[in-house]
Amino acid sequence: MIRRLASRAEAARALLLSSAGRTHEGCVRRLNEDAFIEAPHLGLWAVADGMGGHEAGEVASGRVVDALAALPAPASGFGFVRDVSEALQAANAELIAYAAGRHTDVVGSTVVALLAVDGHYACLWAGDSRGYLWREGALCPLTRDHSLVQELVDSGALTPAEARTSRRGNVITRAVGVDPVLELAMAQGPMALGDVFLLCSDGLTGVLEDGEIADLLATAPGLDAAAEGLVAAALERGAPDNVTVVLVRAEAG
Repeated sequence: MIRRLASRAEAARALLLSSAGRTHEGCVRRLNEDAFIEAPHLGLWAVADGMGGHEAGEVASGRVVDALAALPAPASGFGFVRDVSEALQAANAELIAYAAGRHTDVVGSTVVALLAVDGHYACLWAGDSRGYLWREGALCPLTRDHSLVQELVDSGALTPAEARTSRRGNVITRAVGVDPVLELAMAQGPMALGDVFLLCSDGLTGVLEDGEIADLLATAPGLDAAAEGLVAAALERGAPDNVTVVLVRAEAG
């Protein structure tokens, strides 16, 4: 048993990770305030969805991905989570100061980040940008929205169907640049050969159901085609918001 567990751990550490990212301003917005990062040399991918108006959302999401892009190579899984958290805390402080200088209430951004070290993953997030894991034909959410609508669903005040059309759907309860201390949530676990992780802004999930996303992932011939297909499907639905997707696949080393 010990040998079997050891061989599985070694196989997980040998996984190679490939990725594909796409972003689009959508069918209504003139400015794309989403941003994403693919940093396979770090084992780091992220999507940020800015808010604040008058181009400040673009500043916020850009600051988030810039803070992550500046990180050094991770020395350990624990250290990596700490470094990402500290980088986002620093971005949080900078955006609060930036908003104060502009005499604006909030210049902020959601964030969802995937970290991969030694065959394990961690997903960190704040806001309603989402992370999913596609494994063995099933799409499983890794994140839970930090939003007023999600709180209403959890309390039973709204059904999931009602939540999709709620006028309060854009009210989020956590984001980078909102509160003095950024509270991040985390999901983690081992990676397996064939796993596909999806990070996306709510411009995708606002117009596509999870089942539709799963069908697109199941039928796309590759990561690039899947990323393009997801964005195209959102655009076909009218895409009232910016749309960003990042896909990461675990392959044999």
